[in-house]
Amino acid sequence: MQDMSNSETARTRWGAAPSLDDIARMAAEALETLEEPFRAHARAVAIKVEDFADDETLKSLGIESPYELSGLYSGVALTLEQPSAPSHMPPMVWLYRLAILDEWAATGDITLEELVAHIVIHELGHHFGWSDEEIDAINDSED
Repeated sequence: MQDMSNSETARTRWGAAPSLDDIARMAAEALETLEEPFRAHARAVAIKVEDFADDETLKSLGIESPYELSGLYSGVALTLEQPSAPSHMPPMVWLYRLAILDEWAATGDITLEELVAHIVIHELGHHFGWSDEEIDAINDSED
């Protein structure tokens, strides 16, 4: 049996898992890397971090495991927004901490900050009106 002092040393050395605030901070840092005019538009999007998507969201998307959804955009894309009939739903990017940490552990070849930035940029792409295919093509061209 391991004595408590060794266990405490390991926890101190490795630190605590990133908190909701830590993930939010990483997302904010990712926003600052965007070039204008994207950065200005992206700042209008709220970022909310939760451990998992709620059951209603998962059900509406046909997702069984909360670990399958690491991020989600909710709102009206800029390309669909109409000045004569503005949306009453504020644009928001949802980040799901435990799903992100699970994906990060499974990936193993990028930093957590890189993964959070990738998810934020992907979800912001939907704010700009880009499809998943267009976002993937942009990501592929940057690799």
